[in-house]
Amino acid sequence: MSRNRILIILGVVGVLVLVVVGNVATAHTNPPVTTAIHWNSPETEKLMCAACMDCHSNETRWPWYSYIAPMSFLVVKDVNEGREAMNLSTGVEVEGEEMINEIEEGAMPKPVYTLLHPDANLNAGQKAQLIAGIQATFGGEGGEGGEGDEGGESGEGGEGGEGDEGGKSGG
Repeated sequence: MSRNRILIILGVVGVLVLVVVGNVATAHTNPPVTTAIHWNSPETEKLMCAACMDCHSNETRWPWYSYIAPMSFLVVKDVNEGREAMNLSTGVEVEGEEMINEIEEGAMPKPVYTLLHPDANLNAGQKAQLIAGIQATFGGEGGEGGEGDEGGESGEGGEGGEGDEGGKSGG
């Protein structure tokens, strides 16, 4: 057998091993959604889905590369950490003012996420629209910080309580 053929076979076997390890060693979960969010508009929901929900909800869209090691480990780790910090599907730690601050400071969405998800790379107008939508939906900057029920438009954020983190897989 020629050297090139051996290298090709080893390469294919190596890729297959990475795919198997990426699938077996990581849990790609989407637990049940227990909190319905009453968005102020469909556009706010669309922007949140594009920029936030993959890491901060139980409605993660798992891309193909999330099943291949070592990316699988990084993606699952980021999703688990994002859900622990704030989970829009359960109401855990949902605070409008905190979301707004993270967006304004450029901390969210994370730059590595926007590289792989161009629709999450919001322009200034989209960021302003998202911030206004978060204020209207959850409160923030002059509001109650997301756990109130301002005008009946807020989601049920915060209803799950801070001790409602049982059952999360820890990466």
